[in-house]
Amino acid sequence: MSVTRRDFIRGGVTAFTVGFAAPGFLCDIARAQGASRRNLVVVYLGGGNDALSTLVPYTDTFYYSRRPTQAVPAGEVLQIGSDRNGKALGLHPRLTGLRTIFNDGRLALIQRAGYENSSRSHFYGIDIWATASPSVPTGPGWLGKYLDTLPAPIDPLAGWAATQEVPHAMQARIAGVPAIPSVTNYAFASPNGGDDAQLARKTATKISSHVPVDRPHLAFVNSTAQAAFATLDRVAAVASYQPTTAYPNTGVGQALRAVAGALVKGTGTRIFWVQTGGYDTHAGQGTNGQNGAYGNLMGTLNDGLLAFYTDIKNQGLLSDTLVLQWSEFGRRIAENGSQGTDHGAGGLMMALGGAVRGGLYGAAASLNPAPDNQTLENSGNDVRYETDFRAVYARVLDNWLGVDSTAILGGNYRNAAVNFI
Repeated sequence: MSVTRRDFIRGGVTAFTVGFAAPGFLCDIARAQGASRRNLVVVYLGGGNDALSTLVPYTDTFYYSRRPTQAVPAGEVLQIGSDRNGKALGLHPRLTGLRTIFNDGRLALIQRAGYENSSRSHFYGIDIWATASPSVPTGPGWLGKYLDTLPAPIDPLAGWAATQEVPHAMQARIAGVPAIPSVTNYAFASPNGGDDAQLARKTATKISSHVPVDRPHLAFVNSTAQAAFATLDRVAAVASYQPTTAYPNTGVGQALRAVAGALVKGTGTRIFWVQTGGYDTHAGQGTNGQNGAYGNLMGTLNDGLLAFYTDIKNQGLLSDTLVLQWSEFGRRIAENGSQGTDHGAGGLMMALGGAVRGGLYGAAASLNPAPDNQTLENSGNDVRYETDFRAVYARVLDNWLGVDSTAILGGNYRNAAVNFI
């Protein structure tokens, strides 16, 4: 079976590095670009987050009539204000840290984000959000396209996926992105230890340094191996990072701790990907209650993001860091017969950071299932999107990463109302 260049980029660097352990010195590229630089941290909620349980329309009577067991009681909602139409909204009661960040003016909540004719398939929906192309969701991801615009040679740690596999959004044509789910396990894989392991690494590094111009496939393999080896010491330094606050011992908490360490240690990474799952809540959603499933999801997300926000703020890096959160779709308005919610349409995006203009963006939907309600779709079962998710991407690309969003996204999706940064 033939292996394309894209296939190798997708898995090659990861294959060389996923068994390595790492973080360390500040690389020449990072120094050349300066100590102060803008970073993007994407937090993806896998499964389709129930936006109506995250940002609650607690004065809408249809919210309660259509969710008799899964609605958050109005008295428990963390009130944060009203949208442009005067509709009162509040956060899930487990999002106390995010409310603090919102009150600090550093959290933007972008309602009803999505696209026309929303796909209710996890896989297709993920590909659409990854490529920013609802019609042809194939090829490199939007973040991968951004990484490909960086000046050559592209730093092998320009992107960092804190996952087992590189997500579609970060797959590129040129740039290689390593998958680093654990900084302590990101090490040169050798059956031996001590001096023998060091000798094996030196030998492998020497072999990969040979880049024959007359054998392009071998040259590509060796150059990719060199890139992998170049990341080892930098990633190893992150393992020794001592944060300024305690991070929760959860997957997302520890991933964000590693991101903070990479920022402080100056690994040269521009784009980070953090992922947490469990949001496909078809049954036993448990929006309320001390140990409800969704309540625990909100607590896990809140605690991880609050620790990260506090840590990078203490480290003086808040103004250089932007966190962008999204999920592949929202969920149905009415709960189902299994006390859960099914796949829906318009969802919620969040952005937080020192340069974020916090607040509520967009208008909440009316949950009245009347046929003339233009804020709903699918016979009144789903929230209709208002803000094209690509307008959010465009704002990040243009105003944060400093590249032309039209070239990356394949069109002009700029929206002056989406001015959170």
